[in-house]
Amino acid sequence: MTEWDERVAAVWADASLSEQQVIERIDALAAQRPDADPRALFERAGARDAAGRESEAEPLYRAALAGGLDDPHRPQAVIQLASTLRNLGRHDEAIRMLRAEVEQTPPSVLHDEAAAFLALVLASAGDMREAACIALRTLAPHLSMYRRAVLRYAEDLVGDDGFSAQGEHGRVGCGAPVDS
Repeated sequence: MTEWDERVAAVWADASLSEQQVIERIDALAAQRPDADPRALFERAGARDAAGRESEAEPLYRAALAGGLDDPHRPQAVIQLASTLRNLGRHDEAIRMLRAEVEQTPPSVLHDEAAAFLALVLASAGDMREAACIALRTLAPHLSMYRRAVLRYAEDLVGDDGFSAQGEHGRVGCGAPVDS
């Protein structure tokens, strides 16, 4: 971790700062890097996002991703941008982004986190069955008992009653089998 990273982490860890103060301090740190620096753009986006200023955060997230944000931060930016889009009511785009992140091979370090946000945006879009299915499939590997049953019941949520067909949000079932 660089000194700059440590100073950014210290701003995020300081619970005494107001949302505006976080934005100001992150912006000051971002100003120490080149204008188009993906990491600086990502931090600026996150500060605005955390302050509920999603419309300001969105273009910064997009610029960070387009600029080649590093691997440790790229999945975070995808998740946070998709969450921002969810809050802006743009569910279909958020679903596409999160589905691509969840389906990555090899899986992203933040696979389960991306799946959790995919379930949230699906629920916001009114697709409660697939949202529950994804949430249960993500939870199942962490259970000490009943993994197979939970996986089977999760799949039943989008099973033979027509919910597994290609639907409004492009799904076919709720995901690939998880080892049990």
